[in-house]
Amino acid sequence: MNPSQKRATIYLDQDLHRALRIKAAETDQSISALVNEAVKLSLAEDAEDLAAFDERESEPSLPFAEVLKDLKQRGKL
Repeated sequence: MNPSQKRATIYLDQDLHRALRIKAAETDQSISALVNEAVKLSLAEDAEDLAAFDERESEPSLPFAEVLKDLKQRGKL
């Protein structure tokens, strides 16, 4: 194990674990490598979402009730 890596215990659904084992075997990767990549992708998506929130921070917010009222007035609901 690389000194920069940390060990963790996770519990997976039985079917998910089976799928990971098969994918690991077919791609010649470890389950750890697959899980690491999946977590990185998930965190990258979160970072993109947070950046989008930051970019739109100065935009005015619309109360949900007003949005519904507008949609009804325009015949969209």
